[in-house]
Amino acid sequence: MKRLKVDFVSDVACPWCAIGLASFVEAVGRLQDQLEVELHFQPFELNRNMPPEGENLNEHIANKYGSNAAQIEENRRNLTAIAAESGLTFNLNRDSRIWNTFDAHRLMYWAEKVGNPLLLKQALFKANFTDGRSMSDPDVLTEIAVEAGLNGERAREILTTETYLDDVDERMNLWLERGIRGVPAIIFDDRHIVEGGQSADTFEKVLRKVAGLEAAPTGARA
Repeated sequence: MKRLKVDFVSDVACPWCAIGLASFVEAVGRLQDQLEVELHFQPFELNRNMPPEGENLNEHIANKYGSNAAQIEENRRNLTAIAAESGLTFNLNRDSRIWNTFDAHRLMYWAEKVGNPLLLKQALFKANFTDGRSMSDPDVLTEIAVEAGLNGERAREILTTETYLDDVDERMNLWLERGIRGVPAIIFDDRHIVEGGQSADTFEKVLRKVAGLEAAPTGARA
């Protein structure tokens, strides 16, 4: 059984991170009899100055990228369709909001220490992109932590104090210093990097190559 360390640098506000994670998990599942993946989630904020109340998603995209209403709607349809191909449901509309995600990253930092961070990450993505729940509200984040099997009292304590604030900020700065400017960024064994929400086939090829596994048989998925 081969073993591989993977750092998944991402932001809860990033839809391509949700898509990329779903594809990555599928790829790992295909190789579960040959490869053990040690997966670590690393924090990255795309909008570090976002206020806690967030911002209308359409307005944010228009201001940041100069997109008009028609372009935003087309991109939303395309993104929703791509997410569906990965088994995800995106319920994005003109009322959707983008949130400050720093507290969500603090919960993820804690989950890396005590629980299953994958379950929490998936729960946060679902809450954001499927259910439209606030990623800044301590009550909502506490509920999500409990849904992911974590201790609700400890989650609330973290969210209502400065616990892990410096740790998460330091970790974010570390990845900036390493040249990460966009997410998702997936780093394999501290040596190889893949960027963007790639397909499961692409991730399987990368996992096989980096881990030194045989290529998939001719005619197989990857």
